[in-house]
Amino acid sequence: MSDGRCQGDEAIHAIAAEAFDAIGNVRQIQPFSSRPLGLTVDDAYRVTPQVRQMHESRGAKALGRKIGFTNRTIWAEYGVYAPIWGYVFDRSVHDLAAVATLPLAQFSEPRIEPEIVFGLAAAPSAAMDETALLSCIGWIALGFEIVQSIFPGWKFAAADTVAANGLHGALLIGPRHPVPSQAAEWQRALAGFEISLSCDGRPIDRGHAENVLGGALSALRHLVGLLACDRVNPQLAAGEIVCTGTLTKAMPITTGETWSARPAGIGLDAIELSFI
Repeated sequence: MSDGRCQGDEAIHAIAAEAFDAIGNVRQIQPFSSRPLGLTVDDAYRVTPQVRQMHESRGAKALGRKIGFTNRTIWAEYGVYAPIWGYVFDRSVHDLAAVATLPLAQFSEPRIEPEIVFGLAAAPSAAMDETALLSCIGWIALGFEIVQSIFPGWKFAAADTVAANGLHGALLIGPRHPVPSQAAEWQRALAGFEISLSCDGRPIDRGHAENVLGGALSALRHLVGLLACDRVNPQLAAGEIVCTGTLTKAMPITTGETWSARPAGIGLDAIELSFI
C-alpha cells in the first residue's frame, strides 16, 4: 500500500468524523468517492486510525480486525475487487454463548455473513507461509459478522468501505476451538470445508472454504501482507481477533428472523442467532 496522500489532513479528519457520526447515528450518507474530491483507497486507510481514535475516545477498545471482500464470488455484485479491512471493538464483539438475540435498529441496511474467526496467540509476519501462520493462531471459531452500509442501497467504491470501517457492525463468535494439538488437521479442513446458511429453517445459501481467497488462512496472509506495507496502521499483534470474510453471499436480515450456519468437514460448531 502506497502512502499516496491525495487529500490534506483536514479533509481526512472531516471524512473520519462524518463516517463515525453516520455509523453511530445509523445515518446514511453519499459515498465519499462520488463527491468532487473523490477518495482513494490509500487516503481511506488514513481515515481508519482516526475512526479508531474516535471510537476509543468514547471508551471503546479495539480487539482486532475484520477482513472484507475476501469472497471472490461476490466481487462483481458490489464492484469491489480486492479485500479490505477494518477494526472490531469490544462493543461490537460478542460470544454467542452469552448473546442469543441482537437488536437490528443499531445498523444501516444490515446483512449477515458466516465467517471463520481466528484468535491470535502470536504476532504473524509477512514472511510466513500458511503453516507458519497457523502456528500463530490460538483458537478457531465459526462466527456471524453483521455488516452494514452507511451508503444507500449498498452502492459504494472500495475506498468508501474502508472509510466506513470495513462496513463492520457486529461480530458474534461461536465456540472457540484450540489449534495447537491438531494443527495439521485444522490446516486441511480450513481449505476444504463447506457451510450451509439458513433462515428460520429454510436453506438460503451454501459456501465453500475456497470462496475466501482459497481459504481463511490465505485471507489472513493477505491481511498480514497489506499491513506490512501500511505506514499508518499497526500490524497484527498477539491477542487480536481476526474474522476472515463471508463464506456465502451477504444476506439481508430483518427483525423476527433466526439465522443458522452449519459447517461440514471441519470440527467447528453450528451457530444460531435471532434478531429483534
